[in-house]
Amino acid sequence: MIATVILTLLGHVAIAQGARPNIVLVLSDDQGQADFSYAGHGVLTTPNLDRLAAESPRVQRFYVSPVCSPTRASLMTGRYNYRTRVVDTWIGRSMMDPGEVTLAEVLSGAGYATGIFGKWHLGDCYPLRPMEQGFEVALVHRGGGLAQPSEPPASVRRYTDPILFSNGEEVQAKGYCTDVYFDAALEFIDASVEQERPFFAYVATNAPHGPYHDVPAELYRKYAASDLAPTLRGKSDQVDREARICAMVENLDQNVGRLLARLESLGIEEDTIVVFLNDNGPVGGRPTRGLRGSKTEVYEGGIRTPLFVRWPGHLSSETEVMPIAAHIDLFPTLLALAGVPLPQGLELDGRDLSPLLTGREGAWPERRLFLQSHRGNAPAFEHHFAVVGQRFKLVRASGFGRQEPEAGHPFELYDLEEDPGETQDLAAEHPEVVARLRAEYAAWFTDVSGTRPDNYDPPRIVVGNPAETRTVLTKQDRRSAEGEGWGDDGTWWLAAAAPTELEVLALFQEPATVETARIHAGADVLERSVAATGSEVSLGSFTCPAGPFEFRVELSAAGEPVSVHQLVLRGL
Repeated sequence: MIATVILTLLGHVAIAQGARPNIVLVLSDDQGQADFSYAGHGVLTTPNLDRLAAESPRVQRFYVSPVCSPTRASLMTGRYNYRTRVVDTWIGRSMMDPGEVTLAEVLSGAGYATGIFGKWHLGDCYPLRPMEQGFEVALVHRGGGLAQPSEPPASVRRYTDPILFSNGEEVQAKGYCTDVYFDAALEFIDASVEQERPFFAYVATNAPHGPYHDVPAELYRKYAASDLAPTLRGKSDQVDREARICAMVENLDQNVGRLLARLESLGIEEDTIVVFLNDNGPVGGRPTRGLRGSKTEVYEGGIRTPLFVRWPGHLSSETEVMPIAAHIDLFPTLLALAGVPLPQGLELDGRDLSPLLTGREGAWPERRLFLQSHRGNAPAFEHHFAVVGQRFKLVRASGFGRQEPEAGHPFELYDLEEDPGETQDLAAEHPEVVARLRAEYAAWFTDVSGTRPDNYDPPRIVVGNPAETRTVLTKQDRRSAEGEGWGDDGTWWLAAAAPTELEVLALFQEPATVETARIHAGADVLERSVAATGSEVSLGSFTCPAGPFEFRVELSAAGEPVSVHQLVLRGL
C-alpha cells in the first residue's frame, strides 16, 4: 500500500533528474555526540555513519535545541522555534503554526518530490500534518514517538510492526520501525528517479529514543555480551539500557549503509546531498565526549550535535568549518546548495552555510545563537537558556522541568575556546560580558515573542474539513488542566469553518463502561445518557460552532469519572 501511494503521488510531474541535487536529511532522536565508532565510544559499531563523517566537511560546533520538537520546528523553517508557536514537546505545546513556510514547501514549489518517513512531532491533525506542510508522501507515527499516548490503542507500545500513518491513513507496518522508515524512503527515492524528479527525503527516526523494551534482538544480544561498563564509567545499573541504545544505533547505521548503497546503485551519489544530525543530546548518564550535560540541558552536551553534509565531488572532507552554526541554518543552506531561491519576503533567523561548506568563506560576521527550552505553555524570560558566541557562552541552567526559574538562580559564563567542557565559570571575572550577553538575549526574546499576536497560543486543529473527515484528538495536542504530565483532563483548541455535525467516539485501551457523557464545545454543554461498554463507544453527535472553540468531554459510570484514551470527531 505504501509503495502504491508513493508511485501515485509522484506520477504527476516530471523534471529532469540531475537538474538540481537530491537531498536526503536523516535526523536521529536522542543520539549523542559519542554514539559513533569514530567518536571513541569504545564498543558501538557504526561504519556507515563513520563514512558519512569522513566524507563530509568537518563542522566543529553545530547546535540544536535541548529537546526535540523545537529542533524540528527550526530545522523545517530556518527560524527559532519560538516564532513558530512550538515551545515544548507535548500537551498542546508542540504544534507548529500552519502559516510557517517549510523547507518541504519551498522544495516542492521548485519541482522536488518531497517525503517524510518517521517522526514529524509538529502536529497530528489538519492543517498541521506534514501533508499540509509540503510533503507529498508521509509515513509517520503520531506525537513524539511510538509507545506514547498519541498511538492507536491497538499499537500496544510496539517499535516492531508499528501502526503508522501513510498520508493520514492508518497502516499496519511490518518490521522494526527504523527499517520500515528506510524501506519506505528507498521506495520513494526509486520512484522519484523513475519519474525523473529531484527528491527531498526527510528520514526522522524515533530511535534511539526510549522506551527501550523493543529493540533489534540480534543486535541487543551482541551488546548485552559486550563490556559496556567502561563506556559508562562503571555505572553498572545503566549497562542494559546502554546495550539496548547501542542496538538501536547500530540498526540505524545499517540503514544508512543501505541508503548509501542505493544511491550508488542508482548512479546518483554525486547528485545527492546526504545530511545527518541528531535532534538533541543523549539521555542523562550516557557518554558525551567530555561535554557537560545531556538532553534537556543547555550545557554543551545537551545542545551540540555532529553535522555531516556529504556531497561527493562538491564538498570536500578537507574543509574545516570553525564558525558556530545551528539548526536554523540548514533551511537556507540546503536551498542555496540546491540552487533554489528563497521565497520573496520570507524572514529567516538562519544563515546560509554554503560558503563555509564549500570552502569559499569570505568575511563571516560574528554571531550569537540563542537556545531556550523548558516546560510550560509559554517561555519565561531568562529561564533555562544559553547565548552561544564563538568564544563566550552565557548560561542560565535553571531547569528544563520548571515553568519558571527559581529566584536568584545564577548566570554562568564560559570561554568555550579555552574550556569546551564548561568547568570554569567566569561570570564573576567578566561581569561586562555577562551584562552584554544578557542584553542581547533580552532583545532576542522580545523579538521572537512578538512574531505574531498571541504568539505562544497553540494553533487550532480544524475539524469538519474534507481533508480530514476523522480527527483523532490525543493527549499530545491537548492543553492539560493538571499542570505537567499527560493527565486525564484538559481541552483541545479547535476551529471549524462553519457549524458542522460531528459524531464523538471515545477510544479506550481496554473495554470500558460509559453511562453518561458531558460534551463541552465552546459555550455549549451537551449532557446525555450513553449506557455502553467497549473499546470504542459512541457518545452521539453534536453541532460544533463556527470559528474557534475549546472542546472537552467528561465521562462517568456508577458516579465515578471514566478516563478516555483518545477521542474521535467524525463528520456525518
